[in-house]
Amino acid sequence: MIIVFGGAFNPPTIAHKEIYHFIHELVPVDKFIFLPVSKKYSKASLIEDKHRLQMLKILTADLNDAIVSEIETEDEEFLGTYQSLLKIKNQYPHQEVAFVLGADNLNHLDQWINAEKLVSEFKFIIVNRHKKNLDKLIEKKTLLKNHKSHFIILENFHSNISSSLFRETLDPYYVDEGIYHYIMKHDLYRGGKD
Repeated sequence: MIIVFGGAFNPPTIAHKEIYHFIHELVPVDKFIFLPVSKKYSKASLIEDKHRLQMLKILTADLNDAIVSEIETEDEEFLGTYQSLLKIKNQYPHQEVAFVLGADNLNHLDQWINAEKLVSEFKFIIVNRHKKNLDKLIEKKTLLKNHKSHFIILENFHSNISSSLFRETLDPYYVDEGIYHYIMKHDLYRGGKD
């Protein structure tokens, strides 16, 4: 299975690496793709693509089956997850493609660009770190309920670390040492130039 882990990775934290290992324990993985969203996406606090890509390369340096994809950062505009997954599916035509989704994003999945095609054509690995009743949520949303078999729910992921927590504290505990040095060297998240 081709696992696609999308997100802002602003910055990549040790929790992102823990999710990588957590998924490997529970799901067969042929390739694990980190897919950072482009700066063209509407998150105002997103630092430049080149920095997030470089930090992801530092994060994945010792992960054998992991690659960092520039599909979204190379697009002229934000086209949405569906278009990105189609491109990845074309690269791996004989593999099943699954997108990693945090439980908090599941509630809005039916509002994503091309949501109907996205949910009907791809699988989703839901990382449930806040012990939410995701079966109940899926049952409430018609689009999700109609494709219930496309959701693989992974329970009991425990981590309170987030990119926003790092940005608020600049605590080196939350990121790999190499990423912390990169952040300091380039004066990121400290009010300097991004």
